[in-house]
Amino acid sequence: MTTAKPVPNSQLRAVRMGLLMSQDDLARAIRDAGQTAGEPNDASKRLVQRWEAGTTTAPRPVYARALERVTGLPIEALGFTLPVPTARVADDGHGGHDLEPSTATAPSSTTQMAQAATRTPNGNYSGIWLSRYEFFSSGRDETFTGLHYVVLLQHGNKLTVRSLPDASLNPNSPLTMDLTVDGNVVTGTWVEETATDGYYAGARYHGAVQMLIEPTGRRMVGKWLGFGKEFDVNTGPWILEFKDASTNKAALEKWNVRPEA
Repeated sequence: MTTAKPVPNSQLRAVRMGLLMSQDDLARAIRDAGQTAGEPNDASKRLVQRWEAGTTTAPRPVYARALERVTGLPIEALGFTLPVPTARVADDGHGGHDLEPSTATAPSSTTQMAQAATRTPNGNYSGIWLSRYEFFSSGRDETFTGLHYVVLLQHGNKLTVRSLPDASLNPNSPLTMDLTVDGNVVTGTWVEETATDGYYAGARYHGAVQMLIEPTGRRMVGKWLGFGKEFDVNTGPWILEFKDASTNKAALEKWNVRPEA
């Protein structure tokens, strides 16, 4: 059986040359971008050579995020092969989100596709994230947005999400989520305690949520489901956006503020 030769990544090489960078320069810029974002990486000239030679066809999320910062381009525009399950997530125009067809080359067999769908994600999603969901208030006949800065901690395939004490758009409304990640799919439950002096007078709401993780691992997009006060089942969009990889004391203090609407 003949092994197929790697296909050189001419797109990445062209982008690098357009930036007037050597392979060393690009590696250095990737390391600097990771350091600035609080996500240190070990990019090297040898790694850039493997990417351009096509021997490494998909960068790990930490490198993908740094590459996007350095080049100003989405990772799929840099000539990399992305597995089908990590296609871009798009608003479907009806309060939900769909996977857009990937422009990248798909795995060559059904077996490879199945493996891609169940593969444990590279990297770790722990850090500070901005949680944003929308809900319709029947009593006020209006749609509202809930915002929280949350701490996400990953242990294996389990994600624990807790809002920071003073980091919600509506004060004194703590949010918790308990999630499981499987490939690029996140599924779990959520609970929010509303403020005792707010419109919902301390009511406790809970439900289910499912989201899809975008290729760079810095955005999760999906929908929530929960019960309303009229015993109906409501649903709406929910997004988690990555903000900071650090969860040390300084980072927690930095993000323990009211998000801007």
